[in-house]
Amino acid sequence: MASDIPSKPVDPKLPSRDVGDSVVLERRTQRTKPPQMYQVVMLNDDYTPMEFVVAVIQEFFSKDRETATQIMLKIHLDGKGICGVYSRDVAATKVDQVLEAAKKAGHPLQCVSEPVE
Repeated sequence: MASDIPSKPVDPKLPSRDVGDSVVLERRTQRTKPPQMYQVVMLNDDYTPMEFVVAVIQEFFSKDRETATQIMLKIHLDGKGICGVYSRDVAATKVDQVLEAAKKAGHPLQCVSEPVE
């Protein structure tokens, strides 16, 4: 009683079939793209103290004092500086945190996120 189904010749041109006469399809792996990354950019102004900018970079972007100072000087000299690169939602949260901290401290510091090209 090994098999009651008569065996059929296998045609290599046809899709493979199992014993129940069903079509067996190959599984294709899906390739997904990595998410679009966004850079958080802080903009220079003539009113926000440099020490406040350094403190914000340290607090919200987890940079050490030396790195935060270098980023602050880049912002001061070039008009803007990249504080970090994140996914869209994380970048938006970082921007909101910086703007809220600046507002509470009474500084006009501006921060934006833009897609990495």
